[in-house]
Amino acid sequence: MSADKTLTWTYTEEFPLEEEAATQARLRGMGLGVEPVSVATGAALRVLAASVGAKSIAEIGTGTGVSGLWLLGGMGRDGVLTTIDVESELQREARRAFDGAGYPSSRTRIIQGRASDVMPRMAARSYDMVVLDVAPEEAILLASNALRMLRPGGVLAVTRALWNDHVADPARRDVTTVAARELGKALRASRALLTTLLPVGDGLLVSVRQT
Repeated sequence: MSADKTLTWTYTEEFPLEEEAATQARLRGMGLGVEPVSVATGAALRVLAASVGAKSIAEIGTGTGVSGLWLLGGMGRDGVLTTIDVESELQREARRAFDGAGYPSSRTRIIQGRASDVMPRMAARSYDMVVLDVAPEEAILLASNALRMLRPGGVLAVTRALWNDHVADPARRDVTTVAARELGKALRASRALLTTLLPVGDGLLVSVRQT
């Protein structure tokens, strides 16, 4: 591998430009102890949303709205983002971010609750994209419901898929790292999906539902 690979990764992470509303939401999140997706991850999510012409996206893990703003930026004007989180304080900050960016309330549906309780009640094959922005041990438990919600041709995106660069190290056997590793392998093995792993931010696992 080239000795310049680290420089290339740094350049890639710094290449996208983040709008001020997302930057402010990022700063508020960090102040609350939340680690938002990286700018490059957000940009990748925006491109994925735009590539499928997403009009309906479900996001698990609202945070302070950073990833939500990127997703909204990739949707059409009639697109609706449904975002779920258990933390009401974070969702208030997300609403502040969405409002500050000029998105009308009709473009977002914010649901407070546990994803494991909410997702089973959401319609099957109705979403163009589902984003799991949660820790790997939760993502692996939610993945089947996320896939159920996707329409054929829809995209599942899982953030933190490289988990602090631990996933690539076979010596790492902690619960979180193993969950991230196993989820990637399971999605890759499914014949109903086309799956890849993008090395942006802390890793972005992407699957397209074929059937």
